[in-house]
Amino acid sequence: MGASWILPDLGTEILIPVCAVIGIAFSLVQWILVSRVKLSPGRDSGAPGNNGAAGKNGYADYLIEEEEGLNDHNVVVKCAEIQNAISEGATSFLFTEYQYVGIFMVAFAILIFLFLGSVEGFSMKSQPCTYDLSRMCKPALATAAFSTLSFLLGAVTSVVSGFLGMKIATYANARTTLEARKGVGKAFITAFRSGAVMGFLLAANGLLVLYIAINVFKLYYGDDWGGLFEAITGYGLGGSSMALFGRVGGGIYTKAADVGADLVGKVERNIPEDDPRNPAVIADNVGDNVGDIAGMGSDLFGSYAESSCAALVVASISSFGMNHELTPMLYPLIISSVGIIVCLITTLFATDFFEIKAVDEIEPSLKRQLIISTVLMTIGIGVVSWIALPPSFTIFNFGDQKLVKNWQLFLCVAVGLWAGLIIGFVTEYYTSNAYSPVQDVADSCRTGAATNVIFGLALGYKSCIIPIFAIAISIFVSFSFAAMYGIAVAALGMLSTIATGLAIDAYGPISDNAGGIAEMAGMSHRIRERTDALDAAGNTTAAIGKGFAIGSAALVSLALFGAFVSRAAISTVDVLTPKVFIGLLVGAMLPYWFSAMTMKSVGSAALKMVEEVRRQFNTIPGLMEGTSKPDYATCVKISTDASIKEMIPPGALVMVTPLIVGIFFGVETLSGVLAGSLVSGVQIAISASNTGGAWDNAKKYIEAGASDHARALGPKGSDPHKAAVIGDTIGDPLKDTSGPSLNILIKLMAVESLVFAPFFATHGGLLFKIF
Repeated sequence: MGASWILPDLGTEILIPVCAVIGIAFSLVQWILVSRVKLSPGRDSGAPGNNGAAGKNGYADYLIEEEEGLNDHNVVVKCAEIQNAISEGATSFLFTEYQYVGIFMVAFAILIFLFLGSVEGFSMKSQPCTYDLSRMCKPALATAAFSTLSFLLGAVTSVVSGFLGMKIATYANARTTLEARKGVGKAFITAFRSGAVMGFLLAANGLLVLYIAINVFKLYYGDDWGGLFEAITGYGLGGSSMALFGRVGGGIYTKAADVGADLVGKVERNIPEDDPRNPAVIADNVGDNVGDIAGMGSDLFGSYAESSCAALVVASISSFGMNHELTPMLYPLIISSVGIIVCLITTLFATDFFEIKAVDEIEPSLKRQLIISTVLMTIGIGVVSWIALPPSFTIFNFGDQKLVKNWQLFLCVAVGLWAGLIIGFVTEYYTSNAYSPVQDVADSCRTGAATNVIFGLALGYKSCIIPIFAIAISIFVSFSFAAMYGIAVAALGMLSTIATGLAIDAYGPISDNAGGIAEMAGMSHRIRERTDALDAAGNTTAAIGKGFAIGSAALVSLALFGAFVSRAAISTVDVLTPKVFIGLLVGAMLPYWFSAMTMKSVGSAALKMVEEVRRQFNTIPGLMEGTSKPDYATCVKISTDASIKEMIPPGALVMVTPLIVGIFFGVETLSGVLAGSLVSGVQIAISASNTGGAWDNAKKYIEAGASDHARALGPKGSDPHKAAVIGDTIGDPLKDTSGPSLNILIKLMAVESLVFAPFFATHGGLLFKIF
């Protein structure tokens, strides 16, 4: 079974960084195109230069602006002011958040070093390799030092990913609003290109940093690939740790503002969403960027880093690692590299090959992105599997080596990729108001908020069925073919089109902000209709993005679980032993405990926000008449303070649980906890995200009044509409705080257990040793 792949090692060493650099260059090109939309008053304001896209029908655009009286200096200046306020609020919140989380990260890094270094009593002597006792490997202290370094590297990359995403989104929101004056197509392209900047930057940065880290670590580790890739797992842990705090903190921020703005503004005062008279409106728009953009960016980066780490750890103890075969060893990174090129081609279909002329073309265009990227990626994976893998090889499988063919590994990646698409479309069916489930939820608002809540909860529970079967089938197929390595590459398959997924996902909050800016700047009803159409499509695609994140989290955490079991030298996990069973029960309870903490945090923060908004409406003279300005800064401060304070306990719960269980109860009980949290966490995450998404789109369905049925339930301010707003408000913390954070919980506990596995295996189970 010698070296019989086609791609030479040098080709691999060139291919991976070149694809990453192409991804970064493409994102910069997209950013330049977005920046050509001017945010300063003038005859050409809003046109991308006076060439390029405007060349097709630039004259007509200008006539439309003149006709609608929209080339008004005041409108452009107002948009720029609002954008600055949102950008400043988001930047100051993230800086505050990162200061708190930075302290936690440094403390945790010290903990990693002390725990892993103590495995061999801080010895600098070489030790027998874990999987080949006849050879000598690097000391445990080296693993401790390099794991700590890769943890900090992952944390910094995650922070940078989230921060850059937020900066790009806040840069693009007002530009999307200004482009909406010329038609829905121009606004769509601006919003989508901005999302693509984030998607490609994140995917390429994650790949490049991981590749460089492997090469730098290799200078020290040399032939000890098992030790090298074990140390690299810290990268995934760092990425997900930051993602957890980003998701929870950002989620609490955005939903406290959203709930406060909706309950007082829409329900009590009967004013439109994003009305400038509403004091919570700037905080609400800031929240979209810190929660849905920065938090989501860190989250998907964490998934990518962990699935890569899980695949590399298992491969390092298979024939690739044992025989030092570089190209097959880096197969997971080659998949991600090809993914960047595939997503680049796919993006051109949305921005250059097809032009959107009508509102009803937006959602099909976004869905087409998913289908095109999946089909092209399947071909890409086939080619990569043929040129980068030997015809047959062995994969480590719980103590044995399993013989695998390269076409079997291709099927593992492909099944993950297509399972992701299925989960995406099922999520869309249950959360888009184009289909009957959401229309039924909207219809139930006729009899009040209670029936709306009942229908919404039922929809969420029902929406788990097909995604769980898709995940189950992909687990069965990939495990049958290539054991735990198969599951790890299936997760990578699901995430291989991450650049397109993130572009679609980031497009949503950018469109949402664009609508808010249009309302606050006092633009015409026609423009608000266009931004609402962009936002409604974005809502559905955000739900699809969350579906992808949850599905990939299930596969990633299972792959990490397998790597943990191998690393902790457990041959079987017996559910019937009390040690494991109590772990299962406690693990299954953790997602409920975590959800309770995050939802209560949103509730208590929203309570303060509602009181403040009411106070301003009641005490500021002329606020309702629009003759005086609200105090936006106080609402921004309430959201910031509440989210920083409230994100620490749920984050600590997730980070501390594996340590307590591993130290006091040992690796068997910890394996039960990981399995339990995975099984219950996936179900709650899917149902929470989809229930919240369905309630949100049921409300938008009534507000848009696009069909006879919707008009019968409306207009805004009617009793069914108020019932829909209440449902949407209940769903906000479900879909944007608890649901998306749960996928980080199940991944983070698994990767943390994997990093600390040597310590738990050596010193864990103190309670059972005492008794």
